[in-house]
Amino acid sequence: MDWFQALILALIQGLTEFLPISSSAHLILPSEVLGWPDQGLAFDVAVHLGTLLAVMTYYRRDIGAMLGGAGQAVAHRRMNEDLRLGLLVVLATIPAVVFGFLGDDWIERELRSALVIAITTLVFGGLLWFADAFGARSRSLTEIGIAGALLVGFAQALALIPGTSRSGITITAALALGFRREEAARFSFLMSIPVILGAGLLKTKDLLELQAPVDWGLMALGAGVSAITAYLTIVFFIRLLERVGMLPFVVYRLVLGIALLAWLA
Repeated sequence: MDWFQALILALIQGLTEFLPISSSAHLILPSEVLGWPDQGLAFDVAVHLGTLLAVMTYYRRDIGAMLGGAGQAVAHRRMNEDLRLGLLVVLATIPAVVFGFLGDDWIERELRSALVIAITTLVFGGLLWFADAFGARSRSLTEIGIAGALLVGFAQALALIPGTSRSGITITAALALGFRREEAARFSFLMSIPVILGAGLLKTKDLLELQAPVDWGLMALGAGVSAITAYLTIVFFIRLLERVGMLPFVVYRLVLGIALLAWLA
């Protein structure tokens, strides 16, 4: 990659990681459509670090509350709402970890294509519209239980398929369960923290084993640009969520999916 390509890919990662439009799809498309070289493992680690920093910064109060809740539970030997939410976030992460461990190599080999992205973009975009249009949008996260967390967790496992969108499918599941838009997004983004952290650690391990030379300048650019872009994206997404809903993202997914099918025809 050259510096321009690195800048564009970092912007794409930051813009799309937390919007319901699939970051993996948008990072695959430059190589599929424009013939750009693969971004490489080191750069992948850098942009994941950037988006992780962004979401942890935005939800720092929630993270602090969950950690504080764990301390209070130990001190008072009693469950509390903050610890309960933290445990449900961890529980919801397990399906993606299991399915990722079992099927990641096959998915990487067989499903990273423009055709798969086009189909999943359309299908899961339609499901997002349905859940947003017909969900009750009345529940808060204090009402989520083990069954609900697991359902959203299994939905997150589907995001291993390129084009699905991790945030999109988890928000879809939470909306289908009747949660308010902002609460659905909040749970989705909190769930992303252990997932992004785990993926980053695995990729870092692979990078160390390769012992390949690393362009630290490109790494810094990727981490910094993706962090700033992702943080601003979360801010504006949450602020606009109740006013505009999911329809603009559904329309974008439909346009992108149809354009990809037309390009492949």
